[in-house]
Amino acid sequence: MSTMHTVLRDLGIQAVNSGGSTGSQWWSGRNDGSLLSSVNPSTGEQIAGVYPCSADDYQRIVKESVEAFRAWRMVPAPKRGEIVRLIGHALREKKDQLGTLVSLEVGKIKAEGDGEVQEMIDMADFAVGQSRMLYGVTMQSERPTHRMSEQWHPLGPVGVITAFNFPVAVWAWNAFVAAVAGDTVIWKPSPKAPLCAVAVQQICNRVMQQQGYAGIFSLLIAEHPALAEQMVQDERIPLISFTGSVPVGRRVASMVGQRLGRTLLELSGNNAVIVDQTADVDMAVRAVLFGAVGTAGQRCTTTRRLLIHESRYEELIGRLVKAYAQVHIGNPLDKDILMGPLIDHMAVEGYRAALDEIKKEGGEILCGGHVLSRPGYFVEPTIVRAQNRWPIVQRETFAPILYVMTFRTLDEALAMHNDVPQGLSSAMFSNDVRQCERFLSAAGSDCGIANINIGTSGAEIGGAFGGEKDTGGGREAGSDSWKAYMRRQTNTVNWGTELPLAQGIKFGS
Repeated sequence: MSTMHTVLRDLGIQAVNSGGSTGSQWWSGRNDGSLLSSVNPSTGEQIAGVYPCSADDYQRIVKESVEAFRAWRMVPAPKRGEIVRLIGHALREKKDQLGTLVSLEVGKIKAEGDGEVQEMIDMADFAVGQSRMLYGVTMQSERPTHRMSEQWHPLGPVGVITAFNFPVAVWAWNAFVAAVAGDTVIWKPSPKAPLCAVAVQQICNRVMQQQGYAGIFSLLIAEHPALAEQMVQDERIPLISFTGSVPVGRRVASMVGQRLGRTLLELSGNNAVIVDQTADVDMAVRAVLFGAVGTAGQRCTTTRRLLIHESRYEELIGRLVKAYAQVHIGNPLDKDILMGPLIDHMAVEGYRAALDEIKKEGGEILCGGHVLSRPGYFVEPTIVRAQNRWPIVQRETFAPILYVMTFRTLDEALAMHNDVPQGLSSAMFSNDVRQCERFLSAAGSDCGIANINIGTSGAEIGGAFGGEKDTGGGREAGSDSWKAYMRRQTNTVNWGTELPLAQGIKFGS
């Protein structure tokens, strides 16, 4: 039996699968309409099929999620955390298989696939601890014999819309924190990675059935935007967490805003690394290589722009071009492979179009620049000498294309760094403490993530993940991101016998 068939069997994936579930007791029985095919981007061949949900399935999923929330919100938070801990343990048992499925379905190398599952496990551990730390505060009242405080309550069903490039981890960032906060979760994954979602739902279903719960974690696989738009507009879902492109994110924000709901947006990145005249070039080369080539350039935190002090340009580019030449491209499950395929044919065409635009602008291709003639969706990682003002550089190019520029002063570098619409991740390589602190100051990087002497990708779950400007302003995973999934309530208790008013107001005699 092949590796693929063994993994599918171990994860409960059939040749044809249901695309909707609220727990072990209910999977959508839809078996008509178009079958959604999951394709291995390394070969272009179908892995398995999924029947997407119908409009009736959607209504059932939301109804059960709302009903489950009414009971789940009253379960003590530490108990909710204990159940998330059990899901984390179940993920540990299936880490190898699920990591392999991530590689098969979206083309990440095995190390990255396993790393994504480890991120889910880490997020479960984090959420378990957070379940005992949903803290409020007390405030001093201006009125005698009064006590003021605030507390946090569960919010309601949360809609989580995820992208293909992190087919399981981004769901975990949201779902595990939302669950310990007392919310239920409806997951609409990318139709480009439905099998990963089905596998995770199977794991959750088994744990939740053992614990006597259903409707806490639900799955809604939809092929067309109509059901996703219905979820975004649904007043029963107070929070929509969306990961994807800026244009779609704007539409999501507008639709949710019309109903005065909440959004948590994780949109595009156009991340830059600054390498100054004091930098450790060995470290910079390794960081830029992983940041620009990892996941075939399909991370929102991918290194897309490299700003090099003119005194270090020849040295750094020479070593980077040499490193690129040693990148093995191919089947992501092979041990010596460093870069797998793009996700599909459309992504390859996007890579071609970007290179055509670069050439028209007068960009110089320093290495790479070719689509590989083989089965699957493989391209060469590419380095281009470019200018920051070009429209192609101002956009997020979701492919392994690195735009290189030079600077003379840190002021010039920071101006270029911040002169893009996006503001997700950033990094600076320097051994000058003053320049580092300047980069991290209010006058430095305008991104939600700013690093010194590490790259732009590979963020730890303990910090809040997200960015500014066109990246959307959302924050997920660590720090105090849990507050996005709860509602704040201010409480005032009068334990005296008088009824003084605030601001010293006198009303009546």
